[in-house]
Parts: sequence; C-alpha cells; structure tokens
Amino acid sequence: MATGGMTLESLPNELPLDFLSKITNNFSGELLLGQGAFGSVYKGILDDGVVAVKKLAENSPVPRDTIFANEVQNIMVLEHENIVKLVAYCREAQNKLVQSNGRYIIAEITDTVLCYEYLPKGSLHKNLFGESSSIDWDMRFKIIKGICEGIHFLHTLPSPVLHLGLKPQNILLGDNMTPKIADFGFSRIFGQDQTRKNTRSVVGSIGYMAPEYLYNGEISARSDIYSLGLIIMEISTREMNSSSTDQKHARKYIDGVKENWTLEKIMCEYIELEEHGFNQVEACINIGLQCVEIDQKKRPSIENIVNMLNKLPVSEEVSLST
Repeated sequence: MATGGMTLESLPNELPLDFLSKITNNFSGELLLGQGAFGSVYKGILDDGVVAVKKLAENSPVPRDTIFANEVQNIMVLEHENIVKLVAYCREAQNKLVQSNGRYIIAEITDTVLCYEYLPKGSLHKNLFGESSSIDWDMRFKIIKGICEGIHFLHTLPSPVLHLGLKPQNILLGDNMTPKIADFGFSRIFGQDQTRKNTRSVVGSIGYMAPEYLYNGEISARSDIYSLGLIIMEISTREMNSSSTDQKHARKYIDGVKENWTLEKIMCEYIELEEHGFNQVEACINIGLQCVEIDQKKRPSIENIVNMLNKLPVSEEVSLST
C-alpha cells in the first residue's frame, strides 16, 4: 500500500483523515484489530511498518473531546517502557449528510482518530485467557512488575495521571511480553498537591472499579490501586475475574481468591516451581488482596508495591541474566 513515502520515522504528530483512511483501506473490516467502548482499532500499513489506528466512536461513554484531550494533551509527551506510545492524531471536521428527525440535513461532523505503536501480541487478557495461552510463572511475574512500574511512573509524575480504566484488556504486550498500559480515555490529571476529588460522572471498567469511586464518585490514586490488585490476582491465580454488572467491584471474585488460594493450592497449581517461585506467587496474591481492601486507607501506595515486588527472591538464573 503506497503511502507517499511516509514511514514510522517521518510520521508527523498531526495527520490528515484521508491519509489515515488510505493506510487502513478506508477503515476496512479486513484490517480491524478490535472494538471497544471508545471506538474501533485498525491496522494502518505504512511503507516501513504498521501503526494501530483508533477511530473514536460517536456514542463513546466519554465525549470524544475529552478522550482526545486525555490522550493527546496528557499522554503523547510521556515516554516510558510500560506505557503505549501515542505517535500521531487527527481531528478533522467535515460536512456530511445525516438523518435528523426523519429528514436529511448537512451537518458538521468531527472525526477523531488516534495512532499508536502497533503491538501484534495483543492484550494481556487475550494472552492470559485465550485458547493458546501458556505463560509460565517467571513471565507472569515480569508482567506484574512491568504493569506496576508503568503505574508508578504515572502516579509519581509532577502532575500525577490516574488511569481509572485499568483492566487486562487495556494492557497490551510488546516485544518480550513487555506490558504497556493503554486506553487513557477515562484518565484524570491531578494537581501537585491534590490527592483526591469527586465526580458525578462515574465511568470505568466493570469488575475493576473501586467501591468509593463506584458509589461515591471519589477519585484518588487508590482507585487505580484497586484495579491493579484485581489484575495482579488474575495473573497470579490464572483465574479470570467475572466482570458482571452486579459485581462491578468484584467482591465475589476477591473472596474466592482469599478463601481458596492457600500456599498448598499454590504448590498444587504451580507444581513446576521451586521455593522462591512459591514465595513470589504467594506474595503477589497477598499484594493483590491488600490492594482491594474496602478501606482505601489500608491499600498500599504504588511505591510500596514496587518495593515489595523488588524485595522478593528470584532464581539464580534470573539473577545472572539481569
């Protein structure tokens, strides 16, 4: 597909809609990578590589203007191994013929499109629970640490960024299974001295929402910690959190992990591990359970979580290779 010599290296930050339409074959279903609440993602083919092209939906749970501001103004400048890179964007108004109240009118419609680095391995959810899933514990532990490093980066910025939509579907896997946090449509930026705020508009990922946010609209870094705890438990136990509408904060899932995942069960489920591996799995499940305390004051900070993970023993092979 000829793109006029446009390459990944030469791609400008702002792109015209007709170019994005060209590299996705007019947003063809054949190049569709996936669909979500915020829109559809397509494979965009350049002369020297591929980008992921997200066309935002008109009926998104968050207004497209807000998503655009969250992603472009807040995230585009961020550089971190565990954050998906936003490489370009498009925001273009066009006059289109649309139906309104039974008749057709000419209306100005703004198309909003975002381009990200392309990660062919797909989402953490797909890799954890897909048909061909076979991730060993050492890789699971590496993924947990990488996600925590990404959140640590966001939460300790001069103006902290809260994701507020963390779930396995919003974490993509790059080369060597490096986790990269994506989909910042729900995100909020906090002032330097701000620790929490309230909102009347409660939107987020069903099955991963902290109770104080779900019921009181209270937002803080601990909202992300709650979601993180559930993700850590899913990775560690290999059991999927059922994100049903009557379990938006997943207490049944949490109670099941707390009751069933004893050291004895860990040793049965991870029979191939040595003692240091059992200790890692047990510690990760315990960290996950601390993260989902109902009393948010009892949840650890991301700094404490990273420290706890870094203090866990590793095998001699891992020690020698790092």
